[in-house]
Amino acid sequence: MNSDQMKGKFKQLSGEIKRKWGQITDDDLKQAQGSMEKLVGKIQERSGDQRQAIEDWLRSQGLNE
Repeated sequence: MNSDQMKGKFKQLSGEIKRKWGQITDDDLKQAQGSMEKLVGKIQERSGDQRQAIEDWLRSQGLNE
């Protein structure tokens, strides 16, 4: 497991915490940000790519953070 994959796991955890906090506070934007962060983390874990490259690719596909 390389460092980008490890960062991906952390990004997933961070995203899940942010999503849950959004649910608790009834903040839809925070929930969406948490879900996107978790998605980036999952892709980073599986592919080993850098976070910025993944976020750029998602934006090019019309999925903004």
